Amino acid sequence: MKIPILFCVTAMIFVSSPINAQQAPQPPLISVSGSAEVKVPPDEIWFNAGVETMDPKLENAKRASDERIASVLKFLKSQGINEKDVQTDFTGVEPGFDLKISKTDPSSYTVRRSIGIKLRDVAKFDAVLSGLLANGMNHINGVDFRTSELRKHRDTARAMAIRAAREKADALAKEMGIRLGKVHNISANDFGGWWSWSGGSWWGSYRGGAMQNVSQNAGAPETGEGTLSLGQISVTATVNVSFLIE
Repeated sequence: MKIPILFCVTAMIFVSSPINAQQAPQPPLISVSGSAEVKVPPDEIWFNAGVETMDPKLENAKRASDERIASVLKFLKSQGINEKDVQTDFTGVEPGFDLKISKTDPSSYTVRRSIGIKLRDVAKFDAVLSGLLANGMNHINGVDFRTSELRKHRDTARAMAIRAAREKADALAKEMGIRLGKVHNISANDFGGWWSWSGGSWWGSYRGGAMQNVSQNAGAPETGEGTLSLGQISVTATVNVSFLIE
């Protein structure tokens, strides 16, 4: 006797409603940018100075390095530089090999150390630079000329840039015979506040790129009887603004 087999098939129909993917049209805008520059004399100088000693014995190379660093720290203290404005920046030991003698036993050791120094009295630049070299430092890795009031000068430059952008937008609106509405969006960028000289460094970096967006006025007078011309550092700001058109 055959038993009938019943197959049931259920069909499901999904109905999807269309989605409006169109975005709301952008309102009519006037987009402008304003830039401003504030030039100020630097009132801080940052040094990065290093000492390099080498000897067949590690303890001798380290001792020579310690003696030179101690001499430099004593000199800086005599110049009235606060301890908090001096800090160790880099310490390293590199073994040297004479492959004609041995590939595994070092024939010499090189000890390298560098310190960062913040000089608040810029008139002492020549004295401090000469003193660092006279007391055992044999590398000047970099010198930065900065302003201690960077925030203040950036705020000033930004305010000037905003005014410049508004004046430009007003002039455009007047010429086009339209009326400006509220600000739709705004963005700002700040640059500068220092300029740098770099003599390179042991680990291959080069900080000369820090001179981007900053400048020195070569015609500035020298300070005191030294040879340093401080010039001016540039702090700039750019503001981009979009206004609604009424």
